[in-house]
Amino acid sequence: MVTLIDTHAHIYTDDFADLSEMMLAAEKANVVNILMPNIDEESIESMLNINKLYPKNTSLMMGLHPCSVKKEYQAQLLSINEILGKENIKAIGEIGLDYYWSEDLKKEQIVALEIQLQWAIDRKLPVSLHTRNATQDTIDLCKNFKGLRGVFHCFGGTISEAEQIINLEMHLGIGGIATFKNGGLLPVLENISLDNIVLETDAPYLAPTPYRGKRNEPAYLLIIAQHVADIMNEGLYQVAKATSKNAVNIFNLSKID
Repeated sequence: MVTLIDTHAHIYTDDFADLSEMMLAAEKANVVNILMPNIDEESIESMLNINKLYPKNTSLMMGLHPCSVKKEYQAQLLSINEILGKENIKAIGEIGLDYYWSEDLKKEQIVALEIQLQWAIDRKLPVSLHTRNATQDTIDLCKNFKGLRGVFHCFGGTISEAEQIINLEMHLGIGGIATFKNGGLLPVLENISLDNIVLETDAPYLAPTPYRGKRNEPAYLLIIAQHVADIMNEGLYQVAKATSKNAVNIFNLSKID
């Protein structure tokens, strides 16, 4: 049986008023675990509530998204760090660098990322990294943290960037972009191994073809897995098995069949 793990989905947002139906659809698509990345101090409560409702089907990450970094980021990090000692957190995330919208708080983003990367080292946790217009800067920062592991989420970069990430012994998070005609991931997926990737939806964002432009959800991970299988000339079962095994190992999840 094909069993899948969605390593990145924001299912705690207001986009999922139909939560129970969405979770049932995910179960029917054999998505057995959904990892939820935190955004900021305001998203913590809703994320924890979802985890309490679905403790066997969801897992928690904790971090400060780069687009949420403020001038007073230290106070933000203090609030988030308090949760790390109270809950079963599987990763530090969603953290990273984002220069797409603005570079006004570039310095603050970098310092906030460095602090959270050190959290990951100290707590022996993986990271879920967001990068937009900042992939190389993020790679270069990660090189300063020996023993770091985790995922460059929503990877859409170059072969060179992919190789650098793999050389750091980190993984690429492959999502709906892999199904886009001009997504740019074809040459990357053709030149790497299943050992180097995990699957994700980034729901409710970046829905795969044929749902592009609509709300994304974990059930669509099956579509992404099939596209990856086609590109990499592998069977769907092999893709699901390999990527789920990678996710289990990275995030210290319960093993699945």
